[in-house]
Amino acid sequence: MRDLNDKAIDTLYLVSQIFKKALDSQKMLSEILEVLGQKMGYLSSMVALFEPGEKSLLVEAAYAQDQLPQGLVRYNKGEGITGLIAATKRPLAIRRIGDDPRFLNRLKSNQANSAFVGVPILSGDQVLGAFSVTLDAKENFRLDEHQKIAQLLANLIGGVLSRFALLEQKTAQVVAEQSELKRALKLQHRPENMVGQSPPMLKLFELIRQVALWDTTVLVRGESGTGKELVASSIHYQSPRARGPFVKVNCAALPDNLLESELFGYEKGAFTGAVKRRVGRFDLADGGTIFLDEIGDTSLSFQAKLLRVLQEGEFERLGGEETIQVNLRIITATNVDLERAVAEKRFREDLYYRLNVMPLFLPPLRQRAEDIPLLVEHFLETLSAQTGRPLSIDTEAMGILLQCGFPGNVRELQNCIHRAAVTAHGGHIQAAQLPCTTGACLSHSLHKMTQAPKPEPQLQAKPAEIGEFPAFGKIANERERVLAALRQAGWVQAKAARLLAMTPRQIAYRIQKLNIELEQW
Repeated sequence: MRDLNDKAIDTLYLVSQIFKKALDSQKMLSEILEVLGQKMGYLSSMVALFEPGEKSLLVEAAYAQDQLPQGLVRYNKGEGITGLIAATKRPLAIRRIGDDPRFLNRLKSNQANSAFVGVPILSGDQVLGAFSVTLDAKENFRLDEHQKIAQLLANLIGGVLSRFALLEQKTAQVVAEQSELKRALKLQHRPENMVGQSPPMLKLFELIRQVALWDTTVLVRGESGTGKELVASSIHYQSPRARGPFVKVNCAALPDNLLESELFGYEKGAFTGAVKRRVGRFDLADGGTIFLDEIGDTSLSFQAKLLRVLQEGEFERLGGEETIQVNLRIITATNVDLERAVAEKRFREDLYYRLNVMPLFLPPLRQRAEDIPLLVEHFLETLSAQTGRPLSIDTEAMGILLQCGFPGNVRELQNCIHRAAVTAHGGHIQAAQLPCTTGACLSHSLHKMTQAPKPEPQLQAKPAEIGEFPAFGKIANERERVLAALRQAGWVQAKAARLLAMTPRQIAYRIQKLNIELEQW
């Protein structure tokens, strides 16, 4: 008896180890039965589980010291000893299995003279199937003790199988939800769902459909507020990569060092505060698309690192030596005049050509004024759904909107409608509620200030007043150009750097290289 208990404890320990690492239920059952044969000395063992509908049992795993038959083995509910155990939910122990007429020997094993123990596999009140073992009848043992051990194992197996079934159900549910979400996103981001019926927009929609089918680099260009991110989303969700991730990064929102760690990731200990490895956005976008907004505002050093990802599809994390390969599509966007930036050495020429494979130009709102009524209607419907209030706009107010230039484009129009809706009486927007009629159109004033021509005063030997910017580009000699900017900025390096469209580090390098002595004020 003590020997049996020791065997049972050793067996249960090994079975628990199998449970702990199990990822596949059928493999788990096969490993358990093999352990029972090796540790408990069972001649054979079998697990039969109900198929969907609970009308028949399928042998999921079997072990025997002699050869087992190949192929599927089934029992109808109540058929043979196995079917009877599952149907009645009651255990059964037989000293000599061959003497029982219910023994069908579907496994074709040479076990007719063996002892048999079979028990139901339960999960709560639900019967999942049957578990059975056979022993050498010539040995001296108590069947009731082996029946207890078999029932204990069956209970454990039932609990684990229930968790497997629940996990499979949840996984299937998540997969179905993800599939539905992907389908909804694809429908939501169809080009025709973008608001606009003007010729420039219809042409853009057709280009989006064409570009989406090709795994090529896309450069989306347009003024601020024209919808560059919407175009990038539409390209991704209409492309073969739609099932992969769509990762968005605003390059202008982060300084260089943070942008690099955000995109490339970093290893533990790469810098102070890097207490664990962090996967970068390029890693996260593997198999999908990464959208780099405001690419024209990045530094030359970052541009060099991005160029390698475009050329080779590989990079290293900060502080790491492992080269990481990624398979992704890169879509970039900018409102910067890249051609001018290249000419002024603020943007790498080689990167420009790499990004400019397929440029898409988004028209400003002033070039598609006929879309304004459609956009207004769309914004009012969205606000009405959010607030539960009916909203409308009168003809006079719409006429005023049609005359506006909207330098902030669609985003400015959206803000204008939102502001007017807040102050509208009874949800009906009239001309009096529009910011431009009340002198509250701050974006228009801002546009006038930022677009106004800058005066070009003569160079002075004293600090320049704010707003005076000389034409430094006309000075051919680099040393004279830097000196002129420094004089204009009152010898403040940071201000001089801005005048020359440089970083403080770049102008400090040139001051040292050109042997310029700084004057004190």
